Formats: sequence, structure tokens, C-alpha cells
Amino acid sequence: MSSRRSFLKLAGIAALSAPAAPLLAQAAAARPPSIAAAPDLAALKAASGGRLGVALLRAGGDAVRLGHRSGERFPMASTFKYLLAAAVLARADAGALSLDRRLPVREADMLAHAPATGRHVGRDLSVRDLCRGTMVWSDNPAANLLLPLIGGPAGLTAFLRERGDAVTHCARYEPEANRFAPGDTRDTSTPAAMAGNLQRFVLGDALSPASRAQLADWLIDNRTGDRRIRAGVAEGWRVGDKTGGADGVSNDIALLWPPGGGAPWLLACYLQGSPLDAEARDDVLRRAAELAIAATQP
Repeated sequence: MSSRRSFLKLAGIAALSAPAAPLLAQAAAARPPSIAAAPDLAALKAASGGRLGVALLRAGGDAVRLGHRSGERFPMASTFKYLLAAAVLARADAGALSLDRRLPVREADMLAHAPATGRHVGRDLSVRDLCRGTMVWSDNPAANLLLPLIGGPAGLTAFLRERGDAVTHCARYEPEANRFAPGDTRDTSTPAAMAGNLQRFVLGDALSPASRAQLADWLIDNRTGDRRIRAGVAEGWRVGDKTGGADGVSNDIALLWPPGGGAPWLLACYLQGSPLDAEARDDVLRRAAELAIAATQP
């Protein structure tokens, strides 16, 4: 009897489970793939739970080799600091500014994330050191100290327009520059435009050779991007990048020099609105870099 009851119980469970099986399969199929297993950028976007923009360009070309929402606006966050450093170097090229000029660093200048300027409160730093601080360590007070030298955010936007970037809009100082609302173009750009700016200021002729080399050195020396694009690039590639981040936002733009020489690649990755924590968002950008490197192969 007990065996019969056990059989009937198991049969009943099976009968109840049978209609649910297709529903469970559908639910599993609807789940986004893991970040590491995402086979393409659309799947990676789904895994991120946010909005992902990617543009991969070959140096010297305008065509996007690999892209996803590459023409949509995203909050730049601290990736704008690359543009700021380029504008300062352009002023130095024109003889309108000395990189050796020293600026006072005051307690009133301090903001969150001041790894470079925080050690120099009450003293001063050269324009060159402030550029390095904002590029290599993404120092926020350093960016605010540099912006007035080029006419503020509006001056930075004007500089970009004069150099051929008709998209990027710089409007505010730190930390307000990190605030984003849909439809607000302030402090936004597109992945394609930012990849173009990597081409323009490091590989093009918008800056002097010495300034191009200096900007490239600061990108290569970056200390904030080890878990992002750099983590997804194959061994032997050389990387120079500038990161950015805020609540639900993780960005990285990079120059990628292939092993053995050849034309470099320009990669811009922007992630906004993701519910993932910062470490998982880094993983999204790492996977985007892996997919980009694969796309560079003939």
C-alpha cells in the first residue's frame, strides 16, 4: 500500500509539473545571458540591464567596425577630462598658456575623489601636474581648476566645435557634470564622437606632435581602468584609456595599439542606467573590449 501511495504521489507531482515545464523553459530562455558569455553587444546590453553604447573605429577611418547605439547620447562622466586635457595642450601649443604655470590648491577646491590635489591643499600645482592628475587619477578638483583656463565648460565645447566635433556638449563643473536626465544634452556625447576625438587629438593634427605624445602618455599611464577595457584586451596589445563613472554609469574610451605594429584602433564604451554594482559594470566593459578585439581580426 505504501508503495502504491508513493507511486500515486510521484505521479501527481509529475502531472502538476508537466504544464509548468514549458513555462519554466520560456522563463529560462527569457533570462539574459551572463556577462562573460554574451556572444554579441546586443546580448551584452541585455545582460547589463542598462543602455550600452559602443563604437570601434580603425585609425584613419570613419566607418564603425563594431557598434551598438554608437550614435546615441550618453553621459560622459569623467571621460570629458580627456577633452579638457586636449584643450589645455592646444592652448599651450598656441602660446596662450604655460604648462609650468602654478595654480593654488585651496581647501575650498576640494571635492570627493581628490587623489592628486588632496595632497597639495594649501600649496600649488603646475598646470602639467593638474592635467596628469585629472587624466591618470581622474582627480575632480584638478578638472575644476583647469576648466577656467580654457573658458570653462562653454569654452571646452567651443574648442571641440572648432576642431570638428559637432556633438559633444560640455556644460558644467564637477560634480554637477555627472548628473544626467534623459533628453538633457548637457555633458553628453556619443560613442562614435568620442572615438573620433581619440583619433583627432592623439593621432590627428589638431595638436602639436609633442602635445599628442604627452596626451598619449597620460592615457597609457591611466590608473583607473585596469578592470575595464584593459582587462578585455589580448596580451601584446598596448592600451591608453580614460574612464568615467557615476551612479549606474561606467564608461571607458581607449586607444588600442595592436601587437607587432599596424594602425591603432579607437574604442569607446558607455554604459548608463544599469542596476548592476560597479564591479559587474566593469565586467560589461571588459566583455565589450573582448568583442571589440575579436572584431579587429580579418
